[in-house]
Amino acid sequence: MEKIIFASDLHGAREDAARLITWFTLEKADRIVLLGDILYHGARNPLPPDYSPRETIAILEPYADRILCVRGNCDSDVDKMVLPFPVFDYAVIAIEDRFIHLTHGDKYGEDAPPPMKKGDILMSGHTHVAKLSVKEDYVYMNPGSVGIPKEKTPPSYILFDGKTFHLKSLLNGQAYDTFAL
Repeated sequence: MEKIIFASDLHGAREDAARLITWFTLEKADRIVLLGDILYHGARNPLPPDYSPRETIAILEPYADRILCVRGNCDSDVDKMVLPFPVFDYAVIAIEDRFIHLTHGDKYGEDAPPPMKKGDILMSGHTHVAKLSVKEDYVYMNPGSVGIPKEKTPPSYILFDGKTFHLKSLLNGQAYDTFAL
């Protein structure tokens, strides 16, 4: 099974995007799944101190063939044109006997999941709050925000090693929550 890094809400934060790629390399991951809000910081969010959409694109570009991306509420049609990889509205990854449903979280999220089979995983961003939560019928995962984390959560990502999801700090790579299949 491939190693996958899930991340969300970069919001054009150049240094955090570079840090994500560093962990992608150090973790020896095969793919990156981006859950939206890649370039623009959004009208409700503060401007990241290292805000540079062009440099963020340049950091991600060498990995374009390994990136799967879903669209966030701050991703515009122009963003889709300048990013070197496709940006989908919704995606699904099949693992063993379940699906990982990939969405940004502004339409489908923890409190409003899409139709899913019992045991499926819903992976979304949008809230900027990292979370792993086992629900009655599904598992909810949110890697938090790479660029503008909220509610005192660190900038973070989720590493899936084929058996376990590890919620990790982008600052030091330390896992602070896990979910095993």
